[in-house]
Amino acid sequence: MTEPHKTNLVDGKTLQGFLDRLERIDEEKRGLSEDFSDELKAAKSQGFDPKIIKKIISIRKQDKAKRDEESQILECYLLALGME
Repeated sequence: MTEPHKTNLVDGKTLQGFLDRLERIDEEKRGLSEDFSDELKAAKSQGFDPKIIKKIISIRKQDKAKRDEESQILECYLLALGME
């Protein structure tokens, strides 16, 4: 016995609404990504290092305890490798 086809159970209007919103959000993300790239280029043209700026953004997203923990682990690893 085969399972009945489920297309008749899908609300097309609701699905279309989700798809429309997701596509709009996806376009906004692309636009924001371009804006982000443009800002990094502007910072680079002013003498700043884009990789370091990205790293700072990443660090600023973390809470202080997490930053401190990672810093301690990094220092420990560098010591073990004779790099400190």
